[in-house]
Amino acid sequence: MKDVSVWLLVAALAVSAQSATAQDALLSVELNKFETAEDGGCQAYFLFRNQTGKSFEGFEMSLAILDRSGVIDRLLSVDAAPLPIARTTLKLFAIPEIACTDISEIVLHDMASCRPQNEEETDCFAFLDLQSKTNAALVK
Repeated sequence: MKDVSVWLLVAALAVSAQSATAQDALLSVELNKFETAEDGGCQAYFLFRNQTGKSFEGFEMSLAILDRSGVIDRLLSVDAAPLPIARTTLKLFAIPEIACTDISEIVLHDMASCRPQNEEETDCFAFLDLQSKTNAALVK
């Protein structure tokens, strides 16, 4: 009986260690700041922190931009690739025809591409961590 208990304890510790590693292996997407564009639209600055242990040659997000009333104003497709291993990457995306102050929320509703280098497409939602330092929320 002791052998079984020891084996169960070792298995539980191994699963716990794998879970902690998986949680640490995140790709964080931070909406860092908004800036008014010359045409009156909005420039969105995103920081991508890749702690997954893999470079990404494909990383394309489809975002829903919600206005002050919470109504979808538009869909925006942004390509953030490449995302190198263990690096923070800054990307700037234009959100035309809407003032930054009129954006209440940005919803990541689909990943058109999430492809680690030399691998097949994968589901990024499991290891994405979304954050916002603006007045607009960034959510899945």
